[in-house]
Amino acid sequence: MSIEIVTKEDLQVLRLQLISDIRQILQGLPQPVEQINWMKTREVMNLLKVSSSTLQVYRHNGTVKYTKIGGTLYYDSQQIRKLMKDKS
Repeated sequence: MSIEIVTKEDLQVLRLQLISDIRQILQGLPQPVEQINWMKTREVMNLLKVSSSTLQVYRHNGTVKYTKIGGTLYYDSQQIRKLMKDKS
């Protein structure tokens, strides 16, 4: 078994290489147009003043789009606010 000694300079070179690699990776990623604020089911029900079954009908017929992560449903807050505006 051989022993290798790592110097501060070695760590500095590694750090700079990691930073360079991360920058290259991030440059290849698409930039988000806007951040989506997500709402949970209870918040949507309160805003729309509807029951859980009515919200389920909205999901089923495509009135409201949602994303399911694990067992939790999330709704795009901008879409919900637009739906509120259209209903009034």
